[in-house]
Amino acid sequence: MSDATQNHTPARGRFLLGFAASMAVVALVLVAALRPSGARLAAASHAHLHAPNWALLAGLSPVIKIHLYCALAAIVLGAVLMTVRKGRTFHRTAGWTWAALVFAVAGSSVFITQLNKGHWSLLHLFTGWTFLILPLALIAARRHSVVRHRRMMMGLFYGGFVINLGIALIPGRTLWQVLFG
Repeated sequence: MSDATQNHTPARGRFLLGFAASMAVVALVLVAALRPSGARLAAASHAHLHAPNWALLAGLSPVIKIHLYCALAAIVLGAVLMTVRKGRTFHRTAGWTWAALVFAVAGSSVFITQLNKGHWSLLHLFTGWTFLILPLALIAARRHSVVRHRRMMMGLFYGGFVINLGIALIPGRTLWQVLFG
């Protein structure tokens, strides 16, 4: 049988199953984070974008400052890394910097428990996922497994940062208050 007639359905099926399971977890986290709240709806109805509230940022705990600033830097650097040519010196150097930022974001999030009265919340599932996937993605890069590395890093960027940025901008949360409150 030639390569042209072989069907790669099992691999595609595994991918679709994994993707569906990932999206189900993300949906559960989003539903839990977006539980209807009259206060949130009222705050959202009066929202308007303004300059950052520097006083509110200054009053945050050091752990939250580390988490916030590293996350914002990782989003910017990650977006740059998505657009530049891969495999070059800049990509490798900036990639290690991005990995360090991601580790700092995940590490600091372990100590952020105010959202759930001193306990971890469902958002900490992203922390565990990051601690698992980041080293595997770095190992894939070291082994020149480009496809695996790309998938894992894109998953970390979009799943770990873009989705969480959306969650961080829920009315009433700290980042929302800094920009809209």
